[in-house]
Amino acid sequence: MTSVDTDRTITLTVNGVPREATVPVRRLLSDALRHDLGLTGTHVGCEHGVCGACTVLVDGDPVRSCLLLAVQVDGHEVTTVEGLAREDNRGGQVLHPVQEAFRECHALQCGFCTPGFLTTIAAGLEKRDNAAELTEEEVDDMVGGNLCRCTGYANIKKAVHHANAAMRDGAR
Repeated sequence: MTSVDTDRTITLTVNGVPREATVPVRRLLSDALRHDLGLTGTHVGCEHGVCGACTVLVDGDPVRSCLLLAVQVDGHEVTTVEGLAREDNRGGQVLHPVQEAFRECHALQCGFCTPGFLTTIAAGLEKRDNAAELTEEEVDDMVGGNLCRCTGYANIKKAVHHANAAMRDGAR
C-alpha cells in the first residue's frame, strides 16, 4: 500500500514577510491566505475566477487566488490587499496611491470587490510607463476583469486616473 501525501508544508513570502504553512495539497490559495495565514482581506466571491474579488499578486502579477492551489505558490512572493500599504516609520502605514485614490474618489460602496480591484489596478499602474498618457482603453483593461455590483465603475475608473497621477508625481 502506498502512502498518499495529503498535506504539504509550503514556504512563501506574503506581503514581504516569510511565512510557512502546512496545508492540504488541494487547499486553494484564497483559503490558505484567509484560514491558515489569517489574512482575511482577500475576499472569495464566485469561487470560479469570474468576479475578481480574490485577486492577489503572485510575483507581481494579478492572479485569481480561488483558482490556484496554495502548493503552487510554494517559494513565490504573494501580495494581498493588506500588503499594498507601506510602513511610515512611525508605527503606522501610508496607503498605496490606489488605496488613497479609492478613498478620495469614493470608488467603493459595500467594499466586497475592493481588494481585488486594488491589487489588480496597483499591478497595472506599477507596470506601465507613468510618463505615458493613461488611455481609457488601459483603464477599461485594468477594471474590466473585476465585478462590482454597487458603484457602476465611474468612480473606480476615476480612481485609476487619480492614482496614476499620484504615482506619476512620485507618491509611491
